[in-house]
Amino acid sequence: MTTPVSQETATEPDDLDPDFQSVEDARTRLHRVGYLTDDRLATTAYLQSALGKPLLLEGPAGVGKTQLAQSVAAATGRRLLRLQCYEGQDETKALYEWDYGKQLLYTQMLREKIGDIIADTDDLNSAVERIAAQDNVFFSERFLAPRPLLEAVQSPEPVVLLIDEVDRADEALEAVLLELLAEFQVSVPEIGTFVAQSTPLVLLTSNNTRDLSAALKRRCLHLFLDYPAADRELEIIRSKDTGLADSVAEHLVDVVRTLRTLDLRKSPSISETIDWARTLAVLGVDELSPSVLADTLNVVMKYERDLALATRNIPRLLDPNVDVPESLDHGHGHGHGHGHGHSHTDTADEDGKQARADKDLPGRHDEAYYGSPTAKASPPRQVPTGQGQRSFNRGSARKRPV
Repeated sequence: MTTPVSQETATEPDDLDPDFQSVEDARTRLHRVGYLTDDRLATTAYLQSALGKPLLLEGPAGVGKTQLAQSVAAATGRRLLRLQCYEGQDETKALYEWDYGKQLLYTQMLREKIGDIIADTDDLNSAVERIAAQDNVFFSERFLAPRPLLEAVQSPEPVVLLIDEVDRADEALEAVLLELLAEFQVSVPEIGTFVAQSTPLVLLTSNNTRDLSAALKRRCLHLFLDYPAADRELEIIRSKDTGLADSVAEHLVDVVRTLRTLDLRKSPSISETIDWARTLAVLGVDELSPSVLADTLNVVMKYERDLALATRNIPRLLDPNVDVPESLDHGHGHGHGHGHGHSHTDTADEDGKQARADKDLPGRHDEAYYGSPTAKASPPRQVPTGQGQRSFNRGSARKRPV
């Protein structure tokens, strides 16, 4: 299990080796900059450095994926470049774009020099050819504005490239990343291909809001990060010097872990647990009570529905073994602060499947059911003679409004 602890560095970047030399070296250096790791993550961090492969980090929000990239940069003395992905993002915001303002300025300069350029030409075709030869000036590196991906490739010194929340980007941008992830190069059609001078450490993060392509995953090492174990999360809180007593911090960790078992829209992250610990320390809390939890739950609950559900479960938060009435545990959310936390057990689900299956059994309807193969046709309805005529006459007798 891996967890973030601090962003502070204990060593100047110039004194650091840009690569990890062993698993233990990765663990020690990450711990030195405040990031606690287990064997699995320390091994993965070392292998990424040794193999030079991108690393894809997947898991719920708030488990330290982005913090790992920042800590790797701090531990190796590399510069951190970050591409924050979002829906609708295109390659011009990720790779490069042309500096149109500078191009326009050079166009004005060319207009002033046009006479000198074509002064020794004999005919119109020669003049046009001479002017066309200047086109390459406008599509050169001097007018190229690099974005994080191209900047990572062009950088002469080693860098860490963080591609954050890649699952939020469209599949088109995901396809653009493949060349960089496979060969550490970027192609610019008007100029050519830029190959990385120094192999960057590339880390991609995903909150699993959508499935990533197999092509992208094939190019990366993979690591799934989950919420830490209780003892590790307690260690994090202690390392943050929140000022909270150990006994209260230990109880707080149990409360947070119970919260994560509820049907919440967003479970408390590690950083929010730390914020809660600091909040309780500022308030001088030396024991968790129902009133204390009710007054401070909003520190970690960021949605009204989640806050209402957590508030109803305060007895369970303080004592996981207590029985909470089902009417309180299953709120109906209609936008009025009533949580909608239904939990369907396997038994209930099986009963539902059986009920649906019973509806499809042959012979489930009696002989009076319409469409039964053995049902007898109902006798025709007898309509008294003259009924239609009487209805017509009554309709005709009505006076139309004037």
